[in-house]
Amino acid sequence: MTAFTWQSRVYWEDTDAGGIVYYANYLKFLERARSEWLRSRGVSQSALALDPGILFSVVAVEAQYQRPARLDDVLLISCEPVRDGGATVAFGQRIWRDGGHREQLLQARVRIACLDARSLKPRRLPEVILRELPVPGA
Repeated sequence: MTAFTWQSRVYWEDTDAGGIVYYANYLKFLERARSEWLRSRGVSQSALALDPGILFSVVAVEAQYQRPARLDDVLLISCEPVRDGGATVAFGQRIWRDGGHREQLLQARVRIACLDARSLKPRRLPEVILRELPVPGA
């Protein structure tokens, strides 16, 4: 499976006073890329919240910051999802600066849980998501 990639630009609001992306804002880029991965597969998060009544929540993040992103940089953000359990998905994600050559800025692993929209208790991943996920070790 090839990684899904999504492009974004660094805006003033993403940076600190020195024009460097504030560390917590990298999580926003990762989140948006996961949302775009779903959208690219015809899956609407707002539709899933209504029927079958599920939401997704981040339950763990591990990130290694390697280089800073700066104001006006064009970034490529990748997603490589893998089934992590009956109600969870693990995403390997990376952020690169796009330019003459790709320079990796961040590497992360993000674990997402599928939750019932009303009770917020774990719920099995729906078939529409399962069919998009490779099975580990397969």
